[in-house]
Amino acid sequence: MQPTKFETAIALIDKKNSEDVNVYKSNGLDFPKELLYSQRMSQKLLQFKPSASRALQIAARAQHICRWKIARDEYPMDRVGYLKWRETLKKMHADLTADILKEVGYDDEFIDRVCSLITKKLIKKNEESQILEDTVCLVFLDFYFEEFAEKHEDEKVIDILQKTWKKMSEEGHAEALKLKFSDKSLTLIKKALA
Repeated sequence: MQPTKFETAIALIDKKNSEDVNVYKSNGLDFPKELLYSQRMSQKLLQFKPSASRALQIAARAQHICRWKIARDEYPMDRVGYLKWRETLKKMHADLTADILKEVGYDDEFIDRVCSLITKKLIKKNEESQILEDTVCLVFLDFYFEEFAEKHEDEKVIDILQKTWKKMSEEGHAEALKLKFSDKSLTLIKKALA
């Protein structure tokens, strides 16, 4: 049986992300960092919204496609530099994904929809954009938060938690509160939300 356009697109996104030179350890195994991240995005999206559209599933999987190709330190290490870096990354993620979707035969309308999601247009105004943002936040909280919290001062962690919370919907908040956290993390979360 031929793989579907959707399956082929996901496989091509994974192929690109498997080239990541950065390694992330999980359960004693080494993974290409962005490949693991993209698979976690898909898993979390489908736990959160089992009926997510194909466009949303592809946008979640391609959220960080080839992210390592544009290093943070190529931009000034301040807020403006950070925002410029993020904008450049979003455009690259969208362009790479658009090329893959064209290659597998998706039409322009579908491709535009996926790219609009990847570039985070209309968060809070578009339901799918908000679901994607919630998923990004849930993946951070579930898989990367504890490690982040260990490396930073409590004030910074609380600030990041508050910023993360602001980006999320009520539904996203409810989902986040179901996650398992260490006692220390729970304390920080309660402080952030107080």
